[in-house]
Amino acid sequence: MKNNIKELRTAKKISQQELADRCHVTRQTVNAIENEKYDPSLQLAFALAKNLNTTVDKLFISEQ
Repeated sequence: MKNNIKELRTAKKISQQELADRCHVTRQTVNAIENEKYDPSLQLAFALAKNLNTTVDKLFISEQ
């Protein structure tokens, strides 16, 4: 699933590690999600959206 995490994270000057710490996951998890190698759980998707001040539907783009 495509996402805008990296763009939003870098615009807010937040490192992968900082976002990972805020969401209680590893930096590798954030990296894998940004690189579309891992789809987060619904709970993690909401945590990412909250910490990036956006909504889940604006954070992730469906590839239908």
